[in-house]
Formats: sequence, structure tokens, C-alpha cells
Amino acid sequence: MNAPQDTYYEHGTAAERWARGQLFFEAKEYATAAQVLAGVAEEAPEQLAPRLLLARAYYHSAQLSRAERELRAILERWPVEDYARLMLGRTLERRGRADEARPHLRIAAAMAGEFPQ
Repeated sequence: MNAPQDTYYEHGTAAERWARGQLFFEAKEYATAAQVLAGVAEEAPEQLAPRLLLARAYYHSAQLSRAERELRAILERWPVEDYARLMLGRTLERRGRADEARPHLRIAAAMAGEFPQ
């Protein structure tokens, strides 16, 4: 049986839960935002915005393996999503995998029009 808290996160339409997740994120309650947004992202995997915000919530709440997994899934579906590429690079850096992060950061910079002189 779901705990009352879990029921709150799952309550309402996807649009209502999306708005609730955004509010928690804006309030810097990243772990709570992730709990709300995980269901929205699962329910609508074809929607980029909830998945990207979920990855950001994971990142900011130091759930780095979850952030990495979500960002890789985003990039598999949307390979030209430069912000997801940048976030993946930063997530990998934060996980101590700078060599693996470097190509992602380079690609993100190139996609944003930032070329080294």
C-alpha cells in the first residue's frame, strides 16, 4: 500500500503533477521534485520537458546515477539536445569521470556555438 506522501505525489492529472514538480524544483526541493516528476516522465516518455527537469532534479539532489541514466535516455531519443549533453558532461565530472565527460562537454559547447580559439 502506498504511503500517504506517495499518494500526494501521484495525485492529479499529469499536467497538475508537472506543475507541482516545477513548484518543488523552483523551491529548491529537488528530491521532492524528482519524486513527483518521475511519475510524469514515466507516463509521458515522449515529452522532453518533464524528463529534462527530472534529470536536473536528480542532479541537484545528488542522485547522480539516476541523473546520468535519465540524461542518457534523453540523448538516445533526442541526440541533438545540447542542454542534456552539457548536463551529462557535468554529471560525469561530478561523479569523478572527467575523461568520459570531456567529449560530451565539447559537443555541447559546439552545439551552442562556442568554439575554442
